[in-house]
Amino acid sequence: MLLFVFALGFAANAQSQAKTVSPVDKVIKMSKAQYDIGKQKHNEPTTFFMEFTNISNKPVVVENVMVSCGCTVAEKPVAPILPGKTGKVKVGYNNASIGKFNKDVNIKINGISEPKIIYFVGETTE
Repeated sequence: MLLFVFALGFAANAQSQAKTVSPVDKVIKMSKAQYDIGKQKHNEPTTFFMEFTNISNKPVVVENVMVSCGCTVAEKPVAPILPGKTGKVKVGYNNASIGKFNKDVNIKINGISEPKIIYFVGETTE
């Protein structure tokens, strides 16, 4: 019986941890969890947009956008994103290496300590 109670408590704790939502996910919802930009030609830069919606009841300001390497640049939206509206982060990638890639973009929202990390993947061919 004690083992059953322990297992039940463990399962309830695991469920409550799985339902925990990060603070940034209470403010913005990304249109995609990961962006697949497909096959890219070697040394031909590409640009795409990562879109998100403000799901809060206050304007959202993108404080900063950070990238994981020098091959990627990103531009944050200048104006605040009003509730219910969509914002875009412009991402440029210079695919100097051949092969598959997996890069990340960190979107920092004003007033929230942890950034939203979004990945983009693809493959560079000759």
